[in-house]
Amino acid sequence: MDEVIQVTQWLSSITPRKKAKLFFFTTHADAPSPMVGSNDVDTHEETQLPLATTVALHNFKNIDEFLKKKVNTFSCYNVIENEITKTDYEYLRFYSACKYLDVVPPFLDLEKISAIQNKFEMTDEERDYRLLLDSADLVLEKVCDSLKPAGVSQMWTALRKDRNLIRGVKTIDIIGFFVDPNPTGIKECLFFFIVRFLQKADKINRVNTNRLERLIAQCDEPSSCEEGKTIDFIIDSLRFYPTELYPFGFCLIMCVIEGRDGAMQEIEKTMEISRHLGMITHTEKNPTKETIELVKKELMKPKYQFYSSFTCWFMSHGDSNSMVLADGETIEREWFLTSFPDISTFQLKPKVFFMVSCRGANKFSLKGDEFEGQSATCDYYDIGSALIRNRMLDITDSVRDISYVQPMMDTLVAYSTILDHLSGRANTHGSIYVDRACVLMSENISRGRSLTEILEHLSQDLHEILQETMDEDRIVYKQACHYDSFFRKTLKLPYTRHPKEDVHSAPQ
Repeated sequence: MDEVIQVTQWLSSITPRKKAKLFFFTTHADAPSPMVGSNDVDTHEETQLPLATTVALHNFKNIDEFLKKKVNTFSCYNVIENEITKTDYEYLRFYSACKYLDVVPPFLDLEKISAIQNKFEMTDEERDYRLLLDSADLVLEKVCDSLKPAGVSQMWTALRKDRNLIRGVKTIDIIGFFVDPNPTGIKECLFFFIVRFLQKADKINRVNTNRLERLIAQCDEPSSCEEGKTIDFIIDSLRFYPTELYPFGFCLIMCVIEGRDGAMQEIEKTMEISRHLGMITHTEKNPTKETIELVKKELMKPKYQFYSSFTCWFMSHGDSNSMVLADGETIEREWFLTSFPDISTFQLKPKVFFMVSCRGANKFSLKGDEFEGQSATCDYYDIGSALIRNRMLDITDSVRDISYVQPMMDTLVAYSTILDHLSGRANTHGSIYVDRACVLMSENISRGRSLTEILEHLSQDLHEILQETMDEDRIVYKQACHYDSFFRKTLKLPYTRHPKEDVHSAPQ
C-alpha cells in the first residue's frame, strides 16, 4: 500500500484528544541539549502554531500536517551516524508516545528504533518504552484530564490578562481572547498551548510550576473540575516530583565489602527494594576513587536524561569527614556529595543519597542494669486567597527566575548516623539502618507516602533499637539517623510495584 495512504488512514484512526496528546508528547519542551544538533533547532512556531490554529479554527489540519512531517522524516532517516542527533531523540519520544496512547503506526520502522537505542547504549531493561516518556509531561496530561473545558478557558482568560507576559506573541493573538474549548480535543490543545507557552517563556519547568498553579487557582471550582476532582487536588498533583510510570528512577549501589561483616546482605537488600520500587539498578562492589570517577562519567551519557530520579546507596567504613574505599584510600564525604548532584543528566530531578557509614566513634550510651544483655545488633496555604495574599509581600514575576539553579537543589542526603557517632551493624545482616530503611520502604508502597515521611518513621524506628558494641566493653547504645533536604517538591514512592514481568520492551 502507498505510504501516503497508510499515513492518512493512520491519522484518521486517531481521536482528536489523542492527536493533541501525541503532539504534546512529541514536542517535548526540554529536549536534552547533548542530543540537539546545531542545525536542527526546535522553533517556537513549530511547537505552538499548530496548537494555536487548531484552537482558533477548530480544525486539526495543522497538527495532522505536523504528524505527517514527523512520520516522513523518520521514514527517510538513516541511522548510521555515530553521534546522537535530535532526530534520534525525537524518534524515540514519538515511538514511546504512540505506544503509550496505543496509536503506533503499523508502518513505523521498529528496527530503526532498536538501532537508535543501540546508539544510546541502552540495556535490555532500558528499552522499555515507558522510560522514554517524560514524566513531567505525564503529570501535565493528568492535570488536563482533571479539568473541564470551562476550567481551561478560565486559565486562558487569566493568562491573557498578564499583558507583560503575552505582549508581542503572535500565537496568542491567533487564538484570541474568547475561545470555545468544548469541541473534542480543543480543550487539550488549549491547555497544552498554555503549558508550552509558559515553558518557552521560562516561567515553568518540571520543578517550578508556581505560575501554572496560580492560573489553576483562579478557576471557579464547580465549573472547572471534572467529577471527583477539586482545585486543591489538581494543584497538589503539581507539587510532587514527576516520577510517573516505570522506571521510578536509576539506583546506584556502592558497597565496600572488605572488612565489613554482612556487606553482601546490604547489597541484596538495597537491590531488592530498588527493584521493588521499580528502579533500574547498577551495583559497584568494593569501589575505589577510580570507580567513582568512571561511574560519574557513565552517568553523563545522554540515555540518563530519560530517567526521572537518581538514588545512590554508599556503604563503607568512615569517620566524621571521610569514607574508606576498598583499597584503603579515603574520600571526603562532602566531595562525593557535591560532585554527583552537578551531573547535568539529572538536573531538576530528585537525587537521593543514603550515606551508610560511621561518622565518628561516639556513642549515645545507655547505663543501668536494665539495659545489660539487651541488644538487637494540615492546613495548607490557599494561593487563591486574596485576603491572605494582601497581607504578604508582593513578589512579582519580574523578580523571579527559574533559569539558574544551585547544583545541590533537588537533592536529599540521608545519613545512617549523626556527626561524630557510630553507625551500628549486625554480624550477619550488615547495617541495621539499611535493613530498617528497606523494610519501611517496602511496607509503604501503595500507601502514597513520601520519602521524607518514611525517613522520619525510620528515625523513630531506628532510635528505639538497642545496639551493642562488638568490643570487650559490650556497651549498649542507641543510633540516631537524620537527613538534609534541598528538595523543592515532594518525592512520593510509587503506588504500584513494577515487577520484571510487567516490562514490555521495545523491539530488539
